[in-house]
Amino acid sequence: MKLGIGTAQFGLDYGISNQQGKTSPEEVAKILELAHKNGVSLIDTAHLYSTSEEVLGQTINHKHNFTIVSKTPQFSQENITINDTDLLENTLHQSLEKLQKSSIYALLIHRADDVLTTNGHLLIEKMQSLKKQGLIKKIGVSVYNSQQIDKIIANYAIDIIQLPLNVLDQRLIKSGHLSKLKHLGVEIHARSIFLQGLLLMNFNTLSVFFEPIKDHLSYYHHDIANLGLSSLQVSLAFVLGLKEVDYAIVGVNNCHHLQEILDGTNINQIQFKDFDKYFFDNELILNPTNWYKGV
Repeated sequence: MKLGIGTAQFGLDYGISNQQGKTSPEEVAKILELAHKNGVSLIDTAHLYSTSEEVLGQTINHKHNFTIVSKTPQFSQENITINDTDLLENTLHQSLEKLQKSSIYALLIHRADDVLTTNGHLLIEKMQSLKKQGLIKKIGVSVYNSQQIDKIIANYAIDIIQLPLNVLDQRLIKSGHLSKLKHLGVEIHARSIFLQGLLLMNFNTLSVFFEPIKDHLSYYHHDIANLGLSSLQVSLAFVLGLKEVDYAIVGVNNCHHLQEILDGTNINQIQFKDFDKYFFDNELILNPTNWYKGV
């Protein structure tokens, strides 16, 4: 299955639509069991997700054999130094200890700008060394936009790229970057497929910050209601139907939420031809890092 479980909620009170706060370890165990039973094999976590790696290490049943992707810390300096590469390596070892694993599937640079700054190549070289040691199988970068993608693929050989993609945010499809990455053999992990839950919310309850998109959301929800579908179903169908996407990362708060998503994947066999009209080209709205400055 192309679904992967995002774990920010396992360590943080994360997401605009999250009304339940951080997921309890007991609920995490139930989520992982349900995921395993339904063929969901990939788990996406990060050092910055507070206790999520520790919770995963305590709750993963080792018979499940999940594929785990983690991410680096952020590096605050404008100039990457040997100290930063040491921090990257030490953090990976901490993650492995928390996860109770001797190795993981992949390690991604959490903030793309870290490898695009002065001496950013040192971070990639360190990751390549860790890959040779067998601690990680693949290396990659998490990005926000096409400009970052262009600079990364021009300078580095990477295995995986994680990028934002949803029925509103089709920028990387329109620009041709999704096709370009697949042509280069890069594994594509799509995140933010529900736009942190914004696509699933009642748009009338949104703050004034989202005023620019309310009419567009009204039009979108009216359309899918006429089709007898939910926003969750259409959001999943859009991303899972893209042949370039290897995994769609979904954040879940509880077992019921995951079951709804699993049920919603049954719709991806329907071919939608009018997704173009839902594209909303507004960086302020499409990039959630802007929300917490304006919500």
